[in-house]
Amino acid sequence: MQPAKVLVSGLYLITPDQNDTALLLAQVEAALTGGARLVQYRNKSADAELALAQSSALLTLCRRHAVPLIINDDIALCLAIGADGLHLGASDGCLQQARARLGAGKILGASCYGSLDKALQAQHNGADYVAFGACFPSTTKPHAPPADLGLFAEARDALTVPRVAIGGITLENAPLATGAGADAVAVIGAVFGSPDIRDSARQFSHLFKQTNHHDLTQPATL
Repeated sequence: MQPAKVLVSGLYLITPDQNDTALLLAQVEAALTGGARLVQYRNKSADAELALAQSSALLTLCRRHAVPLIINDDIALCLAIGADGLHLGASDGCLQQARARLGAGKILGASCYGSLDKALQAQHNGADYVAFGACFPSTTKPHAPPADLGLFAEARDALTVPRVAIGGITLENAPLATGAGADAVAVIGAVFGSPDIRDSARQFSHLFKQTNHHDLTQPATL
């Protein structure tokens, strides 16, 4: 079953550079069972053949859990497998062109780093959500410039699309991001590096129940 188009909230899982597909699927399923609400396929070490195989298998898994699968940076792959959406960085393509190719029914996200102006432009160009970060020091992108948590309060007043916190998110600091106004937290290491992936995902998901964040859906044709 295809999920409805989601107004992004909760635990947004981003996959690690894991080339063992069976292990990747087992890890993602554990996180989905724990409550992850979106999955982004991102594997910078995969060649085109592996990326196609992994993303196709993840799409089947995500469909089973009625959770959207977002593809990082690769619109051709997104369209080829019929994924639920695409996430673009600042240098990874034109949002307007991506929206035109994706159509209205698919999710489009944009990295806006520490810039509210970029977020406003992304919303104007068709983004369904914006991501600010690095909110905290990140091992995935250690040289990423910091994004002040105050951005989330500014963005809450200026934007109509959800706001995602990314970069160095842990169970300890995630409440700072959600308290500042983040609708979702994008996580890699704090889930996949945990000895109990399902429990880590469950604890992240519980943070949103505690802060009274609710999942919102709207009908969409995917």
